[in-house]
Amino acid sequence: MSIVRFNAVGDRPVPEAPGALEAALARLPRTAPLVILIHGYKYSPSSAARNPHDHILSLTPPRCGRSTSWPKHLGFGRGGPEDGLCLAFGWEAWGSIWGAAARAHGAGRALGRLIGKIGARRSGPVDIFAHSLGARVGLGALEGLAPGQVGRMILLSGAEFQARAGAALATPAGRTAEIVNVTSRANRPFDLMVESLLQPPWARGRALGAGIGIGAAPGAWRDLDIDDAALRAHLAQRGFPTRPPAHSVCHWSGYLRPGLFRLYRALLRDRLPLSILPASPEREAASPRPALWRAPNMPF
Repeated sequence: MSIVRFNAVGDRPVPEAPGALEAALARLPRTAPLVILIHGYKYSPSSAARNPHDHILSLTPPRCGRSTSWPKHLGFGRGGPEDGLCLAFGWEAWGSIWGAAARAHGAGRALGRLIGKIGARRSGPVDIFAHSLGARVGLGALEGLAPGQVGRMILLSGAEFQARAGAALATPAGRTAEIVNVTSRANRPFDLMVESLLQPPWARGRALGAGIGIGAAPGAWRDLDIDDAALRAHLAQRGFPTRPPAHSVCHWSGYLRPGLFRLYRALLRDRLPLSILPASPEREAASPRPALWRAPNMPF
């Protein structure tokens, strides 16, 4: 079984098929990848119409504009145990953006418990691949984990703040994790909404789209602006060509842009060294942005 489904129920990880994780871990080769996938806003495992396990976390998602199979593009589902194990992690991200953002903290604790459970049965780190508010879930899981339990985290258009990310990376598990923060200029309107809607109007916090922030990343961190022509040229020279942006505003280009999954597979499966990616400059946290219109149903 290449995919095992879990859902966060409050702060507890609940398997959709009891015993499936233990059976999968028993068959998993020691060097095979183990990757946890985390969706963002507007998905709900309890809703047939919004179930992430039937959408981006599925090997056979429906054909629609923003639907693509994360597990398939990351190399899972080919049939052999050497392909590794994919854990599809669902959580209640439907409703208002404020409610979903609050529930992401409990989901992070549930994910941390799941990773701890895996660590008790298998040596070696797990990797995390998350989009939008899923980045808050993934980073929140670091608290309470031991050094080395989380290997790499690829965060796409993370709907989280620099300060919270810095605190997560200052934990024992965060200090040993390697983070790839995928940003884009096309996502900037969504970053502005995060900064405007998810903190008090007097706060000065910046979203991860602005980078990690000065002095906040004790571990390995790379900011990748996939809309930047120089970065795309750098990646193409190293065998990872990607297309330029097709839309001026897009929250999903981190996983829809052709060519990017080849890079993600190399980072997670081939353990491509982070040194091949440009180092992230330390950036001062900028002044707050003006408040935007309130759009509680914007998809994060």
